[in-house]
Amino acid sequence: MKKQRYTLIAAMASLLFISCDKISPTGILIAETAVEDRIKMSYEYFSRYMDEEREIFAPDQDEYTFLVGADSHLTNDDGRLREMMQNSLDHDDLLMAHLGDIADTKAEYYVRLEDLLTEYKRKWARKHYKTVFVGDKDDPSQVISDDLYFYIDTVTNTPYALEDLKYPFYPVVGNHDITHSGWALWANLFHTSFYSIYVIVSEFQDTRVVDNFIFLDTANATLGREQVNLIEQNVLTPDEQAEIGLQVRNTFVFSHTSIFHVSTTELTSSFAREETYFLLDQIKKWNVDIAFFGHVHEWDERRNGNTQFLTLQTMCEKSNPGPGDYLVRVHVKKDGTLSWERVHMNYTKP
Repeated sequence: MKKQRYTLIAAMASLLFISCDKISPTGILIAETAVEDRIKMSYEYFSRYMDEEREIFAPDQDEYTFLVGADSHLTNDDGRLREMMQNSLDHDDLLMAHLGDIADTKAEYYVRLEDLLTEYKRKWARKHYKTVFVGDKDDPSQVISDDLYFYIDTVTNTPYALEDLKYPFYPVVGNHDITHSGWALWANLFHTSFYSIYVIVSEFQDTRVVDNFIFLDTANATLGREQVNLIEQNVLTPDEQAEIGLQVRNTFVFSHTSIFHVSTTELTSSFAREETYFLLDQIKKWNVDIAFFGHVHEWDERRNGNTQFLTLQTMCEKSNPGPGDYLVRVHVKKDGTLSWERVHMNYTKP
């Protein structure tokens, strides 16, 4: 019996040190940054600045769409995440959501990530705004300078510098994002791990109809006390009582850690039972239409009550080297009806 026990412990230890696709000794089981500290820092930013960035106006069209991906684990090759951003740009998605583990935790990977975000923010701005260059077009050094371009909202005739525009890419934090002091790198780009935004669908007289998007910090496979308290204080939902005529139409939730175990053969963290019940109950209270999860790298879809639960496969090429349906696009019709489809990715490393 003792020998079998030691054999089991050794096997578990060897699993913990497998290269990082799904298992990391400080990522899956522990994670280096405490959720309470992250939530306090995130809420400080969210409460001060997020109101300025929280609202997105839906286009006056038959529908708007948004794209969801998970677990890109960006390293030296940004091909898959680049494909997601290009796909979104080509399809005029209103926004993108990423379900955690966006990059493996090295400074050079985050430099690459920041460059990629800046590149696609520039492409997005030039597609959706009128671009004005105020430098010398014959000076190559000026032509490549973002400081000499302004982007004009043709509806309000308001000019913006690139840095003042909010690129509609919304991530949640994952366990690999916070290992090896990675929270500092992640927070430098995204500032907050816990927030919500809402899409304004219509405004007529005293009535405003919105779709709410809720992003949770579940990187440690726990909501933590601070996050639970803030959720219970309704800080993630538009205040329908304070704003007369406000109506929440659809609600979407985004989390790295999944509520459900999609496989009995993999060692991946999930919530404690009490938190699972709390989150399921909260999803019911929020009347969530679709809840999205990552982390386990496997596809899973199921329905519980009125909520569709989707767990996305990883888009990381290390885990999925071949093409596949790794993304999800949601279609939101003008009347509020929803549909979703899996989106194929083609990139493979040359």
